[in-house]
Amino acid sequence: MVLVIVVAVLALLAGLAANRYLRPRLLHEDDDTGMAVKDLVGPLLTLTVLLLAFVLVTANGSYGKAEVASRGEARALDQLVETAEYAPEAQRSRIQADAVCYARAVRTQEWPAMADGKGSAAPSVWSTDFRQTFRTLEGKPAFGMLIAADNKRSDEREERLTQATASIPSAILWFLLATLAITVVALGICLPRRNNRGQLITLVVITALLTTALCIIRDVDRPFGGIIDVQPTAITEAERQATRDFTKNHPASELPCDAQGNRLPTA
Repeated sequence: MVLVIVVAVLALLAGLAANRYLRPRLLHEDDDTGMAVKDLVGPLLTLTVLLLAFVLVTANGSYGKAEVASRGEARALDQLVETAEYAPEAQRSRIQADAVCYARAVRTQEWPAMADGKGSAAPSVWSTDFRQTFRTLEGKPAFGMLIAADNKRSDEREERLTQATASIPSAILWFLLATLAITVVALGICLPRRNNRGQLITLVVITALLTTALCIIRDVDRPFGGIIDVQPTAITEAERQATRDFTKNHPASELPCDAQGNRLPTA
């Protein structure tokens, strides 16, 4: 970073020196002629648009990864429930009950926490219970399939939590905001003072478009907390299917958690 700043400062000093000492020798023009402010606004506007487009692509990529991870986690949980059908009765009941509670904890506790870029410890209670149950199945045919499904669920959850944090640093957003402000002010300076209705309307439209682009970047960069957010649709469907399977296979059993996925006290 220091190198970039040093090179930029030296380039600016070299440009000013060239303007003062080389220009009279290279250009046979009056010292009052040259580029006006309006001639410099075009490149500035182009730079602003390119920066916004680049950052928007980055933010959109993070949003897409968050959505894919959410769906992948739900599929892995559903596979875990289905694979549990090959386990003995006691382990099958426990795994399928834990899957329901895990989905509830993710949906009701971890999802709202991700709006602030955080996670929740509630789902980890049930993922730990998964592994404890798997230990009793070592050597059984279903052991390897259950481990594979649970590893996939764990990886997808980790990716989901990773994407919940902002991928674009605050410094870049502030830089984009400053660039936008400078661009709009520069455009305003170049407008004529009279008979300028058309130019004023155009300036307002440009300002609105640039502002909208920056707002979209800010919103998409928070996949679980903005207006355009990733909904817990997939994990909700996985919870519904897991609840259906548990109720069908174990009608006399009770789930070990409440509606928020918190473990119920044992008698």
